[in-house]
Amino acid sequence: MQKRKLGKSNLEVSAIGLGCMGLSFGYGPAVEKQQGISLIRAAVERGVTFFDTAEVYGPYINEELVGEALAPLRNQVRIATKFGFKIVDGKQAGLDSRPEHIKGVAETSLKRLKTHVIDLFYQHRVDDQVPIEDVAGAVKELIQEGKVKHFGLSEAGADTIRRAHKVQPVAALQSEYSLWWREPEQKIIPLLEELGIGLVPFSPLGKGFLTGAINKDTQFDKNDFRNIVPRFSPENRAVNQAVVDLVADFAKQKKATPAQVALAWVLAQKPWIVPIPGTTKLHRLEENLGAANVILTADDLRQLDEVTSKINIQGARYPEHLQKMVGR
Repeated sequence: MQKRKLGKSNLEVSAIGLGCMGLSFGYGPAVEKQQGISLIRAAVERGVTFFDTAEVYGPYINEELVGEALAPLRNQVRIATKFGFKIVDGKQAGLDSRPEHIKGVAETSLKRLKTHVIDLFYQHRVDDQVPIEDVAGAVKELIQEGKVKHFGLSEAGADTIRRAHKVQPVAALQSEYSLWWREPEQKIIPLLEELGIGLVPFSPLGKGFLTGAINKDTQFDKNDFRNIVPRFSPENRAVNQAVVDLVADFAKQKKATPAQVALAWVLAQKPWIVPIPGTTKLHRLEENLGAANVILTADDLRQLDEVTSKINIQGARYPEHLQKMVGR
């Protein structure tokens, strides 16, 4: 597995990481604990060194799973986790990025992750009640104390990134980016390039849609987040299938799978982009990691751009109450 550096930071990780959320949260029931541990350790055996979690996934159970799985391998890997949500009675209850809260989260996350340092600590969503300078300052203090190595932001807007970066250099921005969500190309990617910040795309496979494994008739589990996502309504899936069909046709030419082409496309955009596809299945993990060996030429990329730009993707990527929290 090739390595990449996230921007100008010295944070070097595998070119493809593992998003661990779906093992515990968001896409139906949590996997059995031993199954989750086995999958995470299988990823390390195959060269993955970058693992993404958050206190709110569960809450808490995903960090505990990642901590237990990686404890014996801690010196081989980099762990990213996140702060910024209020958790009341085991449920998400709004945002909280007050400095004292950030420091409290760091302490409890360190315990759950069974480690003495968090490699990358992201603000999960921008809290408009707390100046971003105060947030960056709190993480700067954690870095000075040796509890955190790098500061990250998730789904933040350009102005916020710039302001935060002045107080404490931002190593990485985590945001959705894929062949069917390209908005970051407008303002965010040029800004990251200017400031030397890495990009960590989550949902690089369009929450599974670009793999071709989902169609208009797919029934999601009752706890699956995609049930409330407008882009995943049956009628929008029917229209959006056109992009999947194009990727599948292209994948046949490359003797690859649609998922591998979608990930290879993300990797080809910039050398400081590290996608973190998630999965609960070993064969899907291996398929995703195989994308690192799919080489897309300039001509391939032009072709993919041409065909996908003609398709108007239908449906918002978040329901309205969640949409309000992004790009701030």
